[in-house]
Amino acid sequence: MSLAEELYKEVILDHYENPRNFGELDPCEIHEEGVNPLCGDELEIFINMDGDKVKEVRFKGKGCSISQASTSMMTEAIEGKSREEILDIVNRFKSMITEDHQPDFEDDLEDLNALYGVKKFPVRVKCAVLSWNTLEKALQ
Repeated sequence: MSLAEELYKEVILDHYENPRNFGELDPCEIHEEGVNPLCGDELEIFINMDGDKVKEVRFKGKGCSISQASTSMMTEAIEGKSREEILDIVNRFKSMITEDHQPDFEDDLEDLNALYGVKKFPVRVKCAVLSWNTLEKALQ
C-alpha cells in the first residue's frame, strides 16, 4: 500500500470512528432519509438554512465505514455553503467516484479526496454516494 493510500485509509477511519456533525437537529427545516438496500446502510440528514446557505447540518445513521465516513465528510464540506455551491460539490464528488475524474477539491474539502480509491470497488460506490444522493434529494 502506498503512503497516499495509507493516509487516505486513516482519514476514512478517523471520520468513521469520530464522525463530524453526528446527531439530530430539532427543529430542522430539511430532513431526508436514505437507504442502501443492497448492504443495509441507513442515514438521516438534518439541515437548517440561513437564507440560501447551510447554517447547520447533522446526520445519524448506521452502516459501513465508507458510508458513515462519506456522510461525515459531506457534512463538513457543505456547512456554510449555498445550494449552488453544494450542488457543484455533489457533482464533482459523484464524478470523482463514478467516472474517471481525478479529485479536484480545494484545501477545505481535501478529506473528500480520500474516497477516490472507492471507485476500485464497484460494490462500495453506492455506500460512498448514498449520503450525497440523499443530500441532492433533500435540496430539491
